[in-house]
Amino acid sequence: MKKINIFFEKKPLKMICLGFSSGLPILLVFSTLSVWLVKAGISRSTVTLFSWAGFAYAFKYLWSPLVDNYKLPILKNLGHRRSWLLLSQLLIISALILTAFSDPKENLFFTALFIAILAFFSATQDILIDAFRIESAPQHLQGPLSSMYIAGYRIAMLVAGAGSLWLASFFGTEIYDQNVWKKVYLIMSLFMLIGVFATFVSDEPKIKRNFSSDNHIKFLVSIFISVIGFIFLYSLIDNPFGKKEVLSSFIFSFFRLIICFIFAYLIIVLLVLIKFAPKNKISKSYMGPILNFIKRYGKFAFLILLLISLYRIADIVMGVMANIFYLEKGYKISEIATFSKFFGVFATIFGGFIGGYSSYKFGTMKCLFFGALIAALSNLLFAWLAISPISINFLITVITADNISSGFAGAAFVIYLSGLTSIKFTATQYALFSSIMLFIPKLIAGYAGGWVDLMGYPYFFSLTAFLGLPVLILIIWISKVAPIKN
Repeated sequence: MKKINIFFEKKPLKMICLGFSSGLPILLVFSTLSVWLVKAGISRSTVTLFSWAGFAYAFKYLWSPLVDNYKLPILKNLGHRRSWLLLSQLLIISALILTAFSDPKENLFFTALFIAILAFFSATQDILIDAFRIESAPQHLQGPLSSMYIAGYRIAMLVAGAGSLWLASFFGTEIYDQNVWKKVYLIMSLFMLIGVFATFVSDEPKIKRNFSSDNHIKFLVSIFISVIGFIFLYSLIDNPFGKKEVLSSFIFSFFRLIICFIFAYLIIVLLVLIKFAPKNKISKSYMGPILNFIKRYGKFAFLILLLISLYRIADIVMGVMANIFYLEKGYKISEIATFSKFFGVFATIFGGFIGGYSSYKFGTMKCLFFGALIAALSNLLFAWLAISPISINFLITVITADNISSGFAGAAFVIYLSGLTSIKFTATQYALFSSIMLFIPKLIAGYAGGWVDLMGYPYFFSLTAFLGLPVLILIIWISKVAPIKN
């Protein structure tokens, strides 16, 4: 009974609200947005490319040192973590309002721009909430905190997923009307006030920090210039391959991103050489967390990073096509809202609680393996659904199984990443891990629409299940040679 009661203490309950704040924007960037774009007449391949807004989550390591090392000159009474957290939440609300007043049918560029801004601030909020959670409790309590965080996260996905689609259906979506989606996104912005409330009532983690006021502005400007350089170069390099050349486009995009990363790094080097960028601060902010991780895990650090980069690949690559698949299969928006975004979320929360409790009782690595296995196998059910006749019962079965497995795997993975994180570099290291987790899956997911065009849904879903198999081998190997070191 004591193990169950731990879920109802103050810190886990507050974590539900912060999890809600973290989970609300994500579907408005991806899933709900995809329905909006499809209804606006945007092509399937273009809709899936919008998943690249998720690179804000994949690249958040670039600005996570600012969150760890730069003390805001405003909101000082809230403390370091909470002042940053409140700022990010207010900026998310602003981005949602801007998105609400855009119209992808008339000007897709502005919709893409505001969604990218929303993703950026949402990723920044995630950096802060992850650090806040890890710093608020010791490792043995991370299971309950992670489960409650995921519960709040999934409840927010219920609101942003089922809730937004129900609202859209209520306001009318048979004929495209931008005002429908404006109302939806404005209403969603109001729900972010739950996160604002949680920030005010939560306690600042009792972690001693030494902030140096020297070179803060130069450090901030240096990182900003490097990020702008990354974006500028990326925009200059055009993809020479057509939509049908999916593999070539994927390989080209991968190397384009690598080149842009190198360019951003060279900008930092140049700024250090001309003695504008503070060398010691940049080295401590970026290299310190990496060297700390390598020191703790040695030659096995690469294996762990490889596992992190591949663990959610089956879920993410499949998930970007889910709503498009439901619509093209013939299911109605109201049915998607009810069974995928409503009951599906409860199934995910249930799976998350099982995953968190199982990790607490049986150990993280065992649950990590089981989560990866059922997450990959659940994708095969989508392949079966693709060749089956339209049936609400079939839809409910597949969605329930997929969401339970996703919730279980997600809880186990969050606990694993929390255990890998050093308290000395909480925000930066966790941001690094979650960035690595998303980079390859998001890159592949951007071409999911093209893959479906080439091979069809049954083979596509089967392929995503196959992508999860190497993860199982990695988990078995790592559990033997590289246990978690706090």
